[in-house]
Amino acid sequence: MFRAIADVLRQIGGAIATVVTLPFRALARLFGGASSSTRGHRA
Repeated sequence: MFRAIADVLRQIGGAIATVVTLPFRALARLFGGASSSTRGHRA
């Protein structure tokens, strides 16, 4: 039973993490793309 609760909490935490990090990823991609065009592209 505890394993089921832990799995649910893990899925909820993962969903919250993705929702929270998505805007930051978009901003990082925007600023990263803008800055990488000036100082050379690095993967």
